[in-house]
Amino acid sequence: MDSSNLNRKFYSSFVLLFLLGLILPSSLKAKNSTWQRKQVDWRAPGGSRIKAINYPPDKAPPLLAERKHREKTKKPTPVAEPATAELSSTTVFANVIDSPPIAGFVPWIVVSATNARDFEFELNAVPTTEIEGSYLTENPQTDYALGIFDTGASANLLSFEAAAVTGLFDLSNPHNDLVTSSLVTLIGATGSVDALVSHPLGIFIDGIGAVEPNNFLADTSLMVGETNVSIIVGDPIESPNLPTAIGSPLAVYFVAHFRNDLWTSITYDGNDFNGPDIQFYALGDADIPTYPNKINLQLRPSDGVAVQYFPCIEPIMICPDGDGAPMSPSVITGFLPTQSLYFLPEVDLADGNDTAPNEDKFMFDTGAQVTVISEIVAASLHLNPASPDFTVDIQDVTGAITIEPGFFLDLLEIPALGQWMTFTNVPVVMLNIDSPEGGILDGIIGMNLFVEYNFLLHGGGLMGQGYSPYIEFGPIPYHIFADIAPRGGDGIVDSLDLAAFAKSWLAVPTSPNWNKKCDFAPVGTPDEHVDFFDYAVFAGYWLEEITQ
Repeated sequence: MDSSNLNRKFYSSFVLLFLLGLILPSSLKAKNSTWQRKQVDWRAPGGSRIKAINYPPDKAPPLLAERKHREKTKKPTPVAEPATAELSSTTVFANVIDSPPIAGFVPWIVVSATNARDFEFELNAVPTTEIEGSYLTENPQTDYALGIFDTGASANLLSFEAAAVTGLFDLSNPHNDLVTSSLVTLIGATGSVDALVSHPLGIFIDGIGAVEPNNFLADTSLMVGETNVSIIVGDPIESPNLPTAIGSPLAVYFVAHFRNDLWTSITYDGNDFNGPDIQFYALGDADIPTYPNKINLQLRPSDGVAVQYFPCIEPIMICPDGDGAPMSPSVITGFLPTQSLYFLPEVDLADGNDTAPNEDKFMFDTGAQVTVISEIVAASLHLNPASPDFTVDIQDVTGAITIEPGFFLDLLEIPALGQWMTFTNVPVVMLNIDSPEGGILDGIIGMNLFVEYNFLLHGGGLMGQGYSPYIEFGPIPYHIFADIAPRGGDGIVDSLDLAAFAKSWLAVPTSPNWNKKCDFAPVGTPDEHVDFFDYAVFAGYWLEEITQ
């Protein structure tokens, strides 16, 4: 596509205010000259990225890779202790996690697109548990995109590259593609960028475990999605840093199961992607697993009734893309386009003798690898941004970088039915983020606090939907190293696992039958060759079974 087709005329502007790059400006804080600096690429709230962390040489931040290496193959031993007395008037019990990593996992998913839409002025997105409509490319098994399952995104987004590979752009006929000329403005720390708005279409997702070792997306039977949904599409010139993220407009209709005991790795477009296996279910599905502990969530603002886009209406407006074409992407709407997102009803924090109990404006964001507190909460804890424990370089959607302070809090607790989530020596970043309810969020609960749990995110919360949102969670159970089949494992090493191992026999990463899960040896540092050494490890687990 030539540049004239990429620079589409600005016909309408819809400012997406919440959680799509809304880092507020802050003063630049220089790091101590004796501090060490580590280049990273972590996802922060609002589509921003942490590009570096700066820290004293005597206090390196806890990292996810180190924690997973320590715990990958051993049975965890949860510790039950009373919650801290300063924040609890009664004794409760919790799995106490000390020094969670500063950055957690990325919830990678595969994304496919079709032309599934309703008639003009049918504005509601429609959830579905099967592929509907026609694919936009001739090779959907390979023409899929990788993105993140991001509950902090108030609209679904595809980068320009993802939109191109899934077929939203018709490179041979720009007038026949699924992208309108309407623009959405995304606000960053020092400026704003424009992205495009799509016509209604079908978006479908699954965890990256659905991708076969040969990188084919052959089995789409577990994909879920929604039709008649308008999304944000990146422009390679105006919004080159836009991520691919499927957000709350889809999450509200489904249950997402995160398996931190079962990480999946794939190589896509020359890059490695690693993350927990994620499977999706319809709300109310009888096959949804259960966990013993529950955190109730709130969809706020609470007047959301549907996922809708705002149409262009002739003759009131000039509609270059046709009467009824979207002027804004589909978001959760009520009486107004509320852009509702998920909140925790209570988070309790403490540092030294200072407490910030009963904070009720923390958002739950699967797209953020880090946990964030606002300046207001930091002030309650007497934290001094001029004397941080560490700092991070944050790049927002405009590409601008700011340096923000970070701290290690003595305590962070999330009340739950059953065992509370309790964390000590908790790394947080101080950052002000706009709330969809107005004002500033108290903070963001990111995925660094969930790396030691399997959990279910139950959507719901729309008025009249009949389902309330909540999280169910439990400590990661013991996982048998060689339990590689079926997807997710079944608790025993048997003929199913042997068949999967045999299928990858003598494979290397460039082989069409390569399966990284079969590369066992040497344990801890596999050699990227499935051979007799791996078979010896596999044989050592033969018929081992989880009996608890």
